[in-house]
Amino acid sequence: MSEKRLLVIDDEPEIGEFVRKVAIGLGYEVQVTTDGHAFQAAYHQLHPTTIVMDMVMPEMDGNELVLWLMEQHYDANLIIITGYNPDYAKDARLLAEFKGLRSVITLIKPIRLDKLREVLGGG
Repeated sequence: MSEKRLLVIDDEPEIGEFVRKVAIGLGYEVQVTTDGHAFQAAYHQLHPTTIVMDMVMPEMDGNELVLWLMEQHYDANLIIITGYNPDYAKDARLLAEFKGLRSVITLIKPIRLDKLREVLGGG
């Protein structure tokens, strides 16, 4: 198992693929999911060191997944992305930090390549 493991959840497959390509180039083992249930299953298989999470998705949104991650005692890096109001991502970041996550970063779509590389530790 790789030292750098990234789990991505975004209901827009092209965003997940973009993040996957960038992360692989930075040495990550990557798994991309498009819904909350697939994310939860992949989480237990991959044991991610970093998560990239879209906030607004059908069925299960980012806030629900942040709370679920806290129940799993996730304590690594969380990168929250949104194409909607930036306050939505900020609120999720505050929730995650309140629940004990030490490293929470928010990005706004469209995601710039240089910024994504930077937050994944490659630039």
